[in-house]
Amino acid sequence: MIRAKGASSMGKLFYIALGWGAVALGLLGVVLPVLPTTPFLLVAAFAFGKSSPRARAWLIDHAHFGPAIADWEERGAISRRAKTLAVSMMSLVFVASLVMGAPWGVLAAQALLMGAGAAFVLTRPD
Repeated sequence: MIRAKGASSMGKLFYIALGWGAVALGLLGVVLPVLPTTPFLLVAAFAFGKSSPRARAWLIDHAHFGPAIADWEERGAISRRAKTLAVSMMSLVFVASLVMGAPWGVLAAQALLMGAGAAFVLTRPD
């Protein structure tokens, strides 16, 4: 198969941009309680694995973010603290939507999607 010149560099650029964008969203998740941090950092680790070994090493070796990524990559595990925080935030968002009078269709969609998300999180190993 013949590739257009620069196709692999475009792919690498895409993954680098995806990785840094995911890091930015993950950092926002540190201060915004509704935005998750860890899923974005997992996306960043994946993207950096495709594009930048140096950025991936920085992320994996990071004192705060590295252990969660390593736990996920090695065992598919989510810490008990992260599980508690994730399910608590999902519950808080649902209750806030209920209190603010969100339409029943929105509440049903939230209950279904966040329920599935909570079930996934809670069934991962600690």
